[in-house]
Amino acid sequence: MAASIDSLLEEIAGVEDPVEELQSLKTALLAIPVSVLKDSIRGQRLDVIFSLLNSSDRTQVELCVDILERILMAMSPVHVVQNYRAELQGGLTHPNDTVKILALAQAIQSLSKLSHSKPGLDKLFQTDLLQVMKDVMATSDIIRYRIYELVVEISSVSPISLGYCANSGLISQLLSELTGDDVLVRVTAVEMVTTLAHSQHGRQYLAQQGIMDKISNMIRGAETDPFSSLYLPGLVKFFGNLAIMDSPQQVCETYPAFQNKVFEMALDPDPVMIGVALDTLGLLGSNVEGKQVLQKTGEKFKAVLSKMSQLASSGPTELRVRSLDAISQLLSLQPEQQTEDLLALTESWFHLLSSQPMDMIRNISTQPFPELHCGALRIFTAIATQPWGQKLMINTPGFMEFVLDRSTGQTKEAKDAKFELIGALAGSSTAAEILGSQHYIRVKSYLREGPYYVSAVAAVSTEGAD
Repeated sequence: MAASIDSLLEEIAGVEDPVEELQSLKTALLAIPVSVLKDSIRGQRLDVIFSLLNSSDRTQVELCVDILERILMAMSPVHVVQNYRAELQGGLTHPNDTVKILALAQAIQSLSKLSHSKPGLDKLFQTDLLQVMKDVMATSDIIRYRIYELVVEISSVSPISLGYCANSGLISQLLSELTGDDVLVRVTAVEMVTTLAHSQHGRQYLAQQGIMDKISNMIRGAETDPFSSLYLPGLVKFFGNLAIMDSPQQVCETYPAFQNKVFEMALDPDPVMIGVALDTLGLLGSNVEGKQVLQKTGEKFKAVLSKMSQLASSGPTELRVRSLDAISQLLSLQPEQQTEDLLALTESWFHLLSSQPMDMIRNISTQPFPELHCGALRIFTAIATQPWGQKLMINTPGFMEFVLDRSTGQTKEAKDAKFELIGALAGSSTAAEILGSQHYIRVKSYLREGPYYVSAVAAVSTEGAD
């Protein structure tokens, strides 16, 4: 197979109009699996194909791009950077966009893979591809975004790779986009900075550059910006992720504009703002420290919780689901977190949902929407490990029968959600005493039979109906 590729390359080099030969080479390459192609092209130089990219014949150029894309896919990133760096650099400034995109994609793939190992990083530092990319960023918005994505990916690997990207000037250029005139670019920049903040060294770098303060100021200034609805959700998500990765208390106390804006967005009529607020509140509430921070706000949080309850009961379907998910996160407590104070906190929040919260959530679970059914079950699962929740379950008429009834919720997702509730009850150290032996034995039996068990009687009834 290698011999046939060799001969085709020789034919291409010897003709003036090689379109037909290029098509034959492309066909031959596509017929070879990439894993086999890797061995077939080892050691070969592709100078002839690269040289043909300079043609004014569009068909010829596109065939060369297809051929190079296939061959470079089979090569290791180190090999590509070592042997074709000049060609990639030339491709990045090529007048044909197809060639430019090929060079950019290959450079991004190579640099991305190199950045994930120490030897690869050493090779990466020896190249100037990032500098070349920086020079061609103004070519188009797509190329600029792809380069920013690559820079964030490489920077996230380690402090060393972050330093390399910082020295290229590309990170500071990305950070400057946060306050640029183009609102859509600002939105993209916020998303990428949020990704960079997922690593500890990334967060430290952003703090050193004053980015947290800058984003906090952007939240404050959003009220006077008519286009803030486009980027404000991203700013809030940034701090929400920051809070859960570091410290909810520290973030909320240091940047009060963030917490105030979340509460404001939860009461906003705009469903986009409400959705982001719900997700952020759920994220904060999934953490014990976050629960305590929210509790300290007093009446503010009570008003938000009341709004969440209203949305869960009668809002648009998407917001109902997101409200249910946020409520389940707010109410959840792991067994080791169940101190007297925290149990009192979650119980008080549950009773703020409605005068009859058990009936409210159960009514939602019986509606013919699988996502609402599962969302309601997740709330019951959250309280199922807590003694006060178990007491409500056993004291609510018909509730244990509802839990143990396999005929409710026939989708796989519904059965899995019900099984999680059963598992939470069965695994609680207080359930046997609170539920009573009769109910607890049935719960353990349900757990043992699994989520998809069908009794013989039910199976016969189904067959008879058919």
